[in-house]
Amino acid sequence: MRPILSMSTGLPAALVALAAAAALALPAAAQAPAPSKATPELIAAAKAEGKVSFYTSIEIKLAERLGKAFEAKYPGIKVQVERSGAERNFQRIMQEYGSNIRNADVIESSDAAHVLVWKRNGWLAPFVPEDVAKWPADQRDPDGTFAANRATLSVGGYNTKQLKPEEAPKSFADMVDAKWQGKIVKAHPGYSGTIMTATFQIAETLGWGYLEKLGKQKVMQVQSATDPPKKLASGERQVMADGVEYLMITMKKDGAPVEIIYPSEGTPLVAGMGAVLKAAPNPNAARLFAIFLFSQEGQQIACTEGGLRSFHPGVVEPGDRVPFAKIKTMKADPVAQEKAIEATKAKYTQYFGT
Repeated sequence: MRPILSMSTGLPAALVALAAAAALALPAAAQAPAPSKATPELIAAAKAEGKVSFYTSIEIKLAERLGKAFEAKYPGIKVQVERSGAERNFQRIMQEYGSNIRNADVIESSDAAHVLVWKRNGWLAPFVPEDVAKWPADQRDPDGTFAANRATLSVGGYNTKQLKPEEAPKSFADMVDAKWQGKIVKAHPGYSGTIMTATFQIAETLGWGYLEKLGKQKVMQVQSATDPPKKLASGERQVMADGVEYLMITMKKDGAPVEIIYPSEGTPLVAGMGAVLKAAPNPNAARLFAIFLFSQEGQQIACTEGGLRSFHPGVVEPGDRVPFAKIKTMKADPVAQEKAIEATKAKYTQYFGT
């Protein structure tokens, strides 16, 4: 097993450990592919193809913003964003490949277990964008088939028009208090890769007994991890049990009455893994888009405008954001999570319904 990098990398230890777990999940090849650059030849070939299809679970506005930035940088190449929950995207890819359909060029998922499956199936191209090659090896697949294009947190939250800071929950334990019955919104692990990861981590850290109690709170059940912040902002629920940090950050910036809760027990940490598909119908445009997605420019857009956390060493987080190093996080284990996916869905359904 490779050693996990020390804090001398400049990145939080939890992020390093998370990426290491995914990277070490499968045996390394004898030699990883050489780093790829946006050469004039690649750009010309990508423009000849004229389009790229991006399957993602990133919130649609940010995904489209990244697409527009790429189109502005490389005129003549259209980005088709196919946004859905990570679990649905995973099922879609499995169904398409099972039917010999090849529509997707670049794929990314908030459930790190998904890329492990795709890699085992031989569906991912060994391709390393130039910037990713500069990152510590434990933050990417040693075979060069995937890397963490984003990191986020599955946070709690509350509506600031309905609750004062001192009234809001401070922990997961607070959310099972009877006073919050019928006032909580939550996303579903059967739809969202972020929530699948968060549910697994919560169950491992707090036990299924906690989730059983939460399931009795008459929770508003929604699908995507991007849905709870919206229900919170609209006032449909006072408290959010889970949801993506990056959307809460951008909504708060835009004036929405929401505030983030980082539970005292720890906040689930979720890494989104991106890859180029080996059978991509637009292979050159796919590689060029992946290079942009992992570049400092693309990563800075995702961080500054989208509220995401980044593994890129050159990305600077906004000063008004809570530093990651100050947030207690839960342990991530993509390998164990992959093995527990179906059991996690079944147990969750038992307590929360479909």
